[in-house]
Amino acid sequence: MNARIIVGVSGGVDSSVAALRLVQAGEPVAGLFMQNWADDGSGECRAEDDRRDAVAVCGKLGIPFHFRDFSSEYWQGVFAHFLAEYAAGRTPNPDVLCNREVKFKHFLDAARELGAEKIATGHYARVAFHDGRWRLLRGLDRGKDQSYFLHQLGQRQLSATLFPIGDLHKADLRRIAREAGLQTHDKKDSTGICFIGERNFRQFLGRYLPAKTGEMRDPQGQRIGEHPGVFYFTLGQREGLNIGGVRGRPQAPWYVVGKDVARNLLYVDQDTHSPWLQSQQLWSEAAHWVAGAPPSVRFDCTAQVRYRQDDEPCTVDVADDGTISVRFTRAQRAVTPGQSVVLYDGDQCLGGAVIARTDAPFEKMLSEQAA
Repeated sequence: MNARIIVGVSGGVDSSVAALRLVQAGEPVAGLFMQNWADDGSGECRAEDDRRDAVAVCGKLGIPFHFRDFSSEYWQGVFAHFLAEYAAGRTPNPDVLCNREVKFKHFLDAARELGAEKIATGHYARVAFHDGRWRLLRGLDRGKDQSYFLHQLGQRQLSATLFPIGDLHKADLRRIAREAGLQTHDKKDSTGICFIGERNFRQFLGRYLPAKTGEMRDPQGQRIGEHPGVFYFTLGQREGLNIGGVRGRPQAPWYVVGKDVARNLLYVDQDTHSPWLQSQQLWSEAAHWVAGAPPSVRFDCTAQVRYRQDDEPCTVDVADDGTISVRFTRAQRAVTPGQSVVLYDGDQCLGGAVIARTDAPFEKMLSEQAA
C-alpha cells in the first residue's frame, strides 16, 4: 500500500519519534531523508552518518525509506540568500528559509509525487483547524518550541502537515525512543546553522566572503582595535572580538553595538545594556500571515525577535505595501536587521517578517550620516 504520510526522517531522535508515533497510530507511513548540503570536503558534514541512522530507524519501524537530494535547491533558495545578507552586513536566519523553501516546498512536492496525502516532521509545533482556517501553534515544550522557524508557512502547507511530537516534552520523547529501541534515543541534538553545524563559523564564512580587516571603534569614534570583517559579527555579540586591555578603559567585556558596512567599521561598547543596542520600534520587509491576511491594520499582540525569547507585548501597524512596524511596550536589546520578528496571539503564531531597520541610536546615526 502506498504511504499516506511521508515523514521527513533526519536521523535525529525527534523525527524518529515522529515516525514511531504515526506507525503506532496505524498510519501507512514511509520515511524520506533530505540531503540539503553537499559534502564540501571539510570533514564536518554529517549527512552520511545521519542518513545511516535514518535508514536504521525506518528498518526498525518496518517502513519504506526514500532519499532525495535537495542540495541544489538549497543552494539557490537558501544559501545564496544567506551569503548576500551577510555581505550586506545583515544577519539572516537560514532555518526560516530552509523550512519555507525546502522542507515545506520541495519535500512536500516530493511526497505528493510518491502518492502521499500529507507530510510529517519532527518539529516542536502543533497544527489546529479552527473557524475554517489552519492555525500554527507553539509546541507544548516551550523550551523546544520551533514555531518561530515555521512562521512562513501558510494554509497550503499546514493543511498537508502533521507535527506528531508537538505535544511532547523532550525528556518524554527520549524515553519513548529508548523504550521503543530506537538507536537515536541518546543521539545529541544538532546545534548551530544546519549547513555549518558545530564548525568554526568565521572560518566557514571566510571561504565565501574573504576577510577584509578594518577598525573597531567605540560609539564616540575612538579606535579600540581591529576586526577581520564586519560581516563576521552580529549585534550584541561578545565572543570573537579579541580586544585586549585598552588604556583608560575598565577590564570589562566588549559588545558589538553597530556596523558601518560602507566604511568597514565595527562599533563596540563595554555595557551589555548599552543604549546603542536599545530600540523600541522596528520596521520590516513584507510580512507573511499564516491565515493569509493580518488580523487588522493595527492590533496588539506579543512578538519574538529571536528564538527562545520571552513574549514581548507590542503594537503592530500594517502598511499598504505589506510591511509592518512593531512598537514594543519596553525597549529591546540588539534587535537585528535580517533576523525575523514573529508575532503571536497566545500560543497561536500569526506570522512574521524579516526585520529591515530599527530606531536604535546607531541606526539613526548612520541614516543621518547618509542623508
